[in-house]
Amino acid sequence: MTDTTLSPYDAVLLTSFGGPEGPDEVLPFLRRVTAGRGIPDERLVEVGAHYSHFGGRSPINDQNRALKAALEAELARRGIELPVLWGNRNSEPFLADTVAEAAAAGHRRLLALTTSAYSSYSSCRQYRENLAQAVIDNHDAGGAPVRIDKVRPYAHHPGFSATNARLVTDAVRRLLADHPPQEVAVVMVTHSIPDTMDETSGPGDSDGHVYQQQHQQLTGAIEDEVEATVGHALRTDLTYCSRSGAPHHPWLEPDVNDHLAELASEGFKAVAVAPIGFVSDHMEVAYDLDVEAAATAEELGLTMVRVPTVGVDPEFVVGLVDLLEERAAEARGEEVTLRQWPPSVPMPSQCAPGCCPNLRTAAPALCGAPEEQPDGYAEATDGL
Repeated sequence: MTDTTLSPYDAVLLTSFGGPEGPDEVLPFLRRVTAGRGIPDERLVEVGAHYSHFGGRSPINDQNRALKAALEAELARRGIELPVLWGNRNSEPFLADTVAEAAAAGHRRLLALTTSAYSSYSSCRQYRENLAQAVIDNHDAGGAPVRIDKVRPYAHHPGFSATNARLVTDAVRRLLADHPPQEVAVVMVTHSIPDTMDETSGPGDSDGHVYQQQHQQLTGAIEDEVEATVGHALRTDLTYCSRSGAPHHPWLEPDVNDHLAELASEGFKAVAVAPIGFVSDHMEVAYDLDVEAAATAEELGLTMVRVPTVGVDPEFVVGLVDLLEERAAEARGEEVTLRQWPPSVPMPSQCAPGCCPNLRTAAPALCGAPEEQPDGYAEATDGL
């Protein structure tokens, strides 16, 4: 009989980036996001102007509320009676507060699910560092011991990857209804990161570039799926958005707007723009694609269809709960088959030493090698 519990865990911890929910929160939020990087307020005010298009409010927290509710519904459908907690790295509800409240409520083992699917410092290890700090903060404040594990990076779990393939295919069908195949292109988009962060993404003993490779593999798999489904091979490329570093520091390219211009110059008339690097429509999607890229496409005379993010798509939500059950089975010592599409080596739930390192400051992280655990972690978890 299938075990429908998430034992040994007693709560799920939805962990996200966070975002401002009003104009007065924008600058403090951006200061927290960029802490330690020496970025002046003048530059942050420029970036903060993006939020003015949306009333000074990021859509991400509403997306998280919807995802939390969807996860609760799917857990209930499976007969799993565990609460879903929610904590952000950079805005209320703050992760440290959520962990402290969980400990005070009697929760001792939390299973974290992050709203980031890929492997790099900013998309995985930084969450692990924040989780470590939350556990230590709770301990230092006299809170009851609490342990946190997390699910593995899930860029190639079918709940995420196959859902993206279906959404892209649906958008392509819409474009093919009005345009011949030779005029239609597919543009995959993800968050750009510094070249150095990509070079060091993945296990410390690997060749790196795991972040870019995960996206390239998924792009290729979706391209093949679209061709098999609609019967036409379409121009498909991976692009990047939201570059924010100094001009002399190389980041992953090409920029999505530059690529749209290239496609127009080559005679393409319609594009499906798919944000496969994102779980929900937060600012990098709502502004960078729905405002900037849409304006670029209009200026170039391109018909643009923006593919939805996976959001709370039922197939995606089912996949997330599958990941929770997979990690719980691992914790119970059971043999687990890790589902992957496209076929690739899955990233583990327990990261190897040096995986996706912090290139600015050495910081302890949970869910990895024992030597990377924070000082006092054993006391903070009390052997849980």
